[in-house]
Amino acid sequence: MQNPNQNVQAEPCGVMQRVIDAPAALRAVQAAIRHAATLGVRVNVSVVDTASVPVSFARMAGAPLHSIDIAVDKAYTAASFGLPTGRWHAALQSHSEAVRAGLVLRPRFVAFGGGLPIVERGERIGGIGVSGGSEEQDTEIAQAGLSELGLSI
Repeated sequence: MQNPNQNVQAEPCGVMQRVIDAPAALRAVQAAIRHAATLGVRVNVSVVDTASVPVSFARMAGAPLHSIDIAVDKAYTAASFGLPTGRWHAALQSHSEAVRAGLVLRPRFVAFGGGLPIVERGERIGGIGVSGGSEEQDTEIAQAGLSELGLSI
């Protein structure tokens, strides 16, 4: 029997996971805001890391107040599942009725456009969410944020 006080080399219990850093998240948010201004819409933009912890956020003056939480939740959904929020309707079609009905009722889950995962070199490092325009505008604005980082979906 091994002495419990003996220093034993055990297998690592944790894993290294890359996440988006604050400077990159700020650049993405600023680019998204600039693009929204060219479209003439006022939006909220949120960037979260892979644990859905907020890294950067901006609200344009006049953006809808309810869209604050929606932008954050779009980023959360995109980061947690790695799927653009606008693709959920199609993705759910292959699942059971219970999954289709239940997943959309989950708190913070968003199944409409405007949230994109942030993927660098094949690894998810966060998510960006935009809310305040149409689904198409929100998605386009989020993509502008990714493009600023040299990324796309």
